[in-house]
Amino acid sequence: MSETTTATQPAQGSQPSQEFEKVLSGSATQVASFDTNDKTAVQKFQHFLHGNPSAVPLIVLVLSVAVFGIVLGGKFFSAFTLTLILQQVAIVGIVGAAQTLVILTAGIDLSVGAIMVLSSVVMGQFTFRYGLPPSVAVLCGLACGALCGYINGLLVARMKLPPFIVTLGMWQIILASNFLYSANETIRSQDLAAQAPLLQFFGNNIRLGGAVFTYGVIAMVLLVALLWYVLNQTAWGRHVYAVGDDPDAAELAGVNVKRMLVSVYTLSGLICALAGWALIGRIGSVSPTAGQFANIESITAVVIGGLSLFGGRGSILGMIFGALIVGVFSLGLRLIGTDPQWTYLLIGVLIISAVAIDQWIRKVAG
Repeated sequence: MSETTTATQPAQGSQPSQEFEKVLSGSATQVASFDTNDKTAVQKFQHFLHGNPSAVPLIVLVLSVAVFGIVLGGKFFSAFTLTLILQQVAIVGIVGAAQTLVILTAGIDLSVGAIMVLSSVVMGQFTFRYGLPPSVAVLCGLACGALCGYINGLLVARMKLPPFIVTLGMWQIILASNFLYSANETIRSQDLAAQAPLLQFFGNNIRLGGAVFTYGVIAMVLLVALLWYVLNQTAWGRHVYAVGDDPDAAELAGVNVKRMLVSVYTLSGLICALAGWALIGRIGSVSPTAGQFANIESITAVVIGGLSLFGGRGSILGMIFGALIVGVFSLGLRLIGTDPQWTYLLIGVLIISAVAIDQWIRKVAG
């Protein structure tokens, strides 16, 4: 007896011969294509701003200078007036540089102003109370600022506490320590000039025609230039942006996120101490009540300057442009003779507008 097995071969193009091929039936057969439509002018502008975050504050700065120049004429467009704006924003610019580093890591530092003032008080007290040479007192003040920043960094990086809460608490602690240590006493300008002129170093100036450049302004420009180079041309700077953009991804890429955060906050404290030294030169004396609003002013400069509060995006040049915008509005409105409250109103509008523009620009990345 024999068995006959009949095999039926399916015709080509009929039912799939393999089970997994059944999912292909009815699927799209078009070749993949990419959107090649030209972007609108608004989309191109949005992409330009996304790639150049400091462009918006620069445009606003140029327009504000032009408007006040037209309204005030030579009264505003003079070498002395324009350099006076630089002198007024020098302290904010230095403190803003410290704030910029922290905000780039998606943090915020509310204690920058208090660190600045405490460092200046330490410089003055160590000179007059303990009789240390002014150069040593300056180093002690710088060390004090760095130590305060280091404590902030440890609490944020090691204990995983929110930067807002940590620096808010440190602001109160440092502010109280400042008043308790100094006994709320001011060291007069005459005493500094007679016994410790080094503390007033950043108040000295260089005159070029009608322009007056203080050493504080020069220090601000050099500091911003140095930090711009570090943030854009070094591995440390790229790690700062990486931590602010996505700390988990940065950790996977080999970045020591905790060490980076500690280094950023420590450097921020050191820069605030430098601002404290410059503050002595600016006001001529050592006052425990000076610079009370430096933390708010630095955040204002950073926000108007186009840096994202979410971290990882922005330029330190934008911060300087933001500080200059505030300086231009403050001096311009004062020269016009308007109520000072208009300055605060316009700055508030600028802050909200800057955040709204940042959200609009971020849609490109999203």
